[in-house]
Amino acid sequence: MNAHKRHEIFTRLRDHNPEPTTELVWSTPFELLTAVLLSAQATDVGVNKATARLFPVANTPQAILDLGIDGLKEHIRTIGLYNTKAENLMKTCRILVEQHGGKVPRTRQALEALPGVGRKTANVVLNTAFGEPTIAVDTHIFRVANRTGIGRGKDVVEVERKLLRHVPREFLKDAHHWLILHGRYTCLARRPRCGSCVIEDLCEFKDKVDL
Repeated sequence: MNAHKRHEIFTRLRDHNPEPTTELVWSTPFELLTAVLLSAQATDVGVNKATARLFPVANTPQAILDLGIDGLKEHIRTIGLYNTKAENLMKTCRILVEQHGGKVPRTRQALEALPGVGRKTANVVLNTAFGEPTIAVDTHIFRVANRTGIGRGKDVVEVERKLLRHVPREFLKDAHHWLILHGRYTCLARRPRCGSCVIEDLCEFKDKVDL
């Protein structure tokens, strides 16, 4: 795929959704970090329901530590793997309080040192909370990047590297959100809605479906 086609793809995605953002509900970097930690193998809708119960009671690292592990589990028990997620969140809160003054760090190294935080979670926080031009490659973005030809790769790290290299700089900050939303609602895994896709004529996917 050439640079002109990539630029046109992101121009159309921007025109279609000028201010894309995550579907997780958050108001502070710590709330976003918490929501992303809870989102593994869970839907954003499910996470939002849990955080709607949790955040009014505890939305800072110290408040969650004060809530205690059992209290935390009670608020997030509707989410899959809530026991493991609660343990990781408690450990993360302790590190944030003891090492970062209760604030979410703004570097990848410090973020990835937190329990339960991998490269994808760190990228989401850096991009969405702090406006860094990072791309968190999940299953949706991996699929869209490979199907369209925007940034093909055999694994998520390779796709991330290709996207960071090839996405025009003016679109880089919001590219993560455009691609994930496109994968979630248009470029579906089993039956992509090619007929209603705003970039259908630019996409290099060979098995298009007229839906």
